[in-house]
Amino acid sequence: MKKIAILAENLYEEMELLYPYYRLKEEGYKVDIVGTEKDTVYTGKNGYPVRSDLSTSEINAENYDAVVIPGGYSPDHMRRSKDTVNFVKDMDSKGKIVAAICHGPWMMASCCDLKGKKVTAFYSIKDDLINAGANFVDKEVVVDGNLITSRTPDDLIPFVKAIIESLEK
Repeated sequence: MKKIAILAENLYEEMELLYPYYRLKEEGYKVDIVGTEKDTVYTGKNGYPVRSDLSTSEINAENYDAVVIPGGYSPDHMRRSKDTVNFVKDMDSKGKIVAAICHGPWMMASCCDLKGKKVTAFYSIKDDLINAGANFVDKEVVVDGNLITSRTPDDLIPFVKAIIESLEK
């Protein structure tokens, strides 16, 4: 069974965490909500709570096939955790799926090799991604190797479809 980590931190965009969580579970994947702390309640931008199953300090990229990074303002908090940054960096270096939507690619700017890679995101972080070496593209979903990115909650359907297609390769 394929295993996916969905990262959680305060001020996450609820739809960008919950829609992938339930769709990937519906496909039969094992999905863990992973925070900087285990068994901690993280609150979304609109006040919806989610509890982490595990912490990034206790997981290993060897045990996962993909990581999903929701947006909102949570990626700014995620980037402050050395364990979270190291987990995503390890996933990328192993060529495993790193999928990020909206502000989620902020994490990629901190821990993925974006030089020459095509990515998309919410327009306000375009400069951060370009400064990290990425080629910014304004499309609903961009797949470049193991990296999958989308712009906003409006792109959730093609974003999750691209994750599922990549997991099934």
